[in-house]
Amino acid sequence: MARKGEASAPPYGEPRKFDPKFRGPIHNRHCTDIICCVIFIVVILGYIALGIVAWVHGDPRKVIYPTDSYGQFCGQKDTFNENKTILFYFNILKCASPVVLINLQCPTTQLCVSKCPDRFATYIDVQASYRYKPDQWNYFKQFCKPGFNNPRKSVAQVLRDEDCPSMIIPSRPFLKRCFPDFSTKNGVLTVANQTTFRDGRGKTRNVTDLREAANGINNVLDARSVGMKIFEDYAISWYWILIGLFIAMIVSLLFLVLLRFTAGVLFWIFIFGVIGIIGYGIWHCYWEYDHLKGIPGSDLTVYDIGFQTDFRVYLQLRQTWLAFMIILCVVEVIIILMLIFLRNRIRIAIALLKEGSRAIGYIMSTLFYPIVTFILIAICISYWAVTAVFLATSGEPVYKVMANQTLCKYANMTCDPETFNTTNVTKLCPGAQCTFAFYGGESLYHKYIFIFQLANAFVFLWLVNFAIALGQCTLAGAFASYYWASRKPADIPLWPLFSSFGRAIRYHTGSLAFGALILAIVQLIRVILEYLDHKLKGTQNSFTRFLLCCLKCCFWCLEKFLKFINRNAYIMIAIYGKNFCTSAKEAFFLLMRNVVRVAVLDKVTDFLLFLGKILVAGGIGVLAFFFFTQRIPIFAQEAPALNYYWVPLLTVIIGSYLVAHGFFSVYAMCVDTLFLCFCEDLERNDGSTAKPYFMSASLHRILGKKELSPKKAVG
Repeated sequence: MARKGEASAPPYGEPRKFDPKFRGPIHNRHCTDIICCVIFIVVILGYIALGIVAWVHGDPRKVIYPTDSYGQFCGQKDTFNENKTILFYFNILKCASPVVLINLQCPTTQLCVSKCPDRFATYIDVQASYRYKPDQWNYFKQFCKPGFNNPRKSVAQVLRDEDCPSMIIPSRPFLKRCFPDFSTKNGVLTVANQTTFRDGRGKTRNVTDLREAANGINNVLDARSVGMKIFEDYAISWYWILIGLFIAMIVSLLFLVLLRFTAGVLFWIFIFGVIGIIGYGIWHCYWEYDHLKGIPGSDLTVYDIGFQTDFRVYLQLRQTWLAFMIILCVVEVIIILMLIFLRNRIRIAIALLKEGSRAIGYIMSTLFYPIVTFILIAICISYWAVTAVFLATSGEPVYKVMANQTLCKYANMTCDPETFNTTNVTKLCPGAQCTFAFYGGESLYHKYIFIFQLANAFVFLWLVNFAIALGQCTLAGAFASYYWASRKPADIPLWPLFSSFGRAIRYHTGSLAFGALILAIVQLIRVILEYLDHKLKGTQNSFTRFLLCCLKCCFWCLEKFLKFINRNAYIMIAIYGKNFCTSAKEAFFLLMRNVVRVAVLDKVTDFLLFLGKILVAGGIGVLAFFFFTQRIPIFAQEAPALNYYWVPLLTVIIGSYLVAHGFFSVYAMCVDTLFLCFCEDLERNDGSTAKPYFMSASLHRILGKKELSPKKAVG
């Protein structure tokens, strides 16, 4: 056995040697992981260079504006198409679906027009009547190629050369493209109330020939209608949403402040609050379920009515409320069982929560540090998104031969529109045209655009993880300075948060970048696996799907493990100033030597904080529900009239949860830091006069020690 005053040899790793003069985070530090720091800086400079190159070569107008068959943008200022903002397809029957129209190139001539056709007409009829009905010709020719005004040209030659479309049909613009104006009348698909139309080639066709495209377009248009209504709801309720988020912030702050004095009471209020909210939900679901009994149509199932854009339809079904009630009952039972089995451990966690609240009370500036992390991550996301768009639009226009004859050997081959008419392609394939296909290129830069996109994603993940690591290390340094203060708060350094931030940036950029790099590599692999899983989803190879599923699961577990190790490694870096690998090793072995305490204190605390987030989000959500459904008499006149009340409701609930998560993440980091310091304190010291504990009296009582040095009996 170790004698009094000596630290016993740890069962995990080599026996550690402690500095007897250690009194908190070391201030005399040296730079760590310098090589990784240099690489990180070089990568950032390269990332900036990549953004500049993408900005020079890219053109976001390729995403904003549709492109006609000549590679010209529709609606671009100071061009011939300035007032022609919509793309028109000569023969939409050649387009398989809206997806082809938007993302790929439909094998028909495409022109920029100022407005979509509003009537049925064929070129044959217009040509036959142009002498005595010139208005029809003047209307029709606006959908012909620019400059074409020769109604005497034979119909066969016009259709072969695609000077004009063989027909036009009533259309409406969507996504800046002319789509047929589909509608249903008495369950029958129609276009402008007609079920048939002439295709301009001597055939009368049924509107159902467009059914494949119609189904997709109608779904997209329904989604657009829902999207417009959602936008309207946000436009008239945004300030009420902000008020709800502000209330969530105030509630979260009050909760953290009150924990210092009434952690136990607040915890049980949490418990009964969550149980009460869920209980009310169960009762409300049962009331709705019983109230709908006997109402015609309420016994239908969700499967019977299918997908509906008006979600209020589902609330008229008994099955919906029964499902809600079952889900809430299961959640209620799980929470109650967890409380029963964890009741003794909860009492231990409450004391640690009080200590964490006390630490935050002395260093209140830590509560607002998540704003810094949010700004850094927002900058990373913005730069990544802009760079990705410019890279995606870096290609040059690529033109391909479009031939009406299926046996033309030159079909889909690349061509040059300036020299196309001098080649023999038009002779071998009459009617063939050199039209715009997509954006690409054959240069070295264009060949490696995919690699550049991967690099863009990888550096983005690296920078985001670095921003998170910087925040964790900064907060850990501030809270560690509180724990290792002999007299609290007298011995807490001045401006502990800013001092910790300065140390992290000046000395440990390399170590933080090293930990972020490891995590970014794993996350990139997970992204690639998700991409492969999406591509292979339709494959019949069961072994491939099983292997991919196993790999996804393994890398998910690896990412969670690395996040846990990194988090504690950053705490050790903040305290001792060592490099990443050494800090990670010492943190891991320290946690292994206190694995029971890790399970009891750390994870139970995380559970309590999660309950806090649920209560904040749930409480604000219930308040928002009664407000937006005009069930609060005092504010009934103030509540806006909405298309979908669940739009601002879900926004407030999710936003409140994120606000609470931001504040509670600081609290969780505080608890984790104090716990690691607590374990270090137990190994370094034994409570004697020579080696007194730095822990507070409350933590000492949790440990169950009988004696405490009077010098350290400060809580």
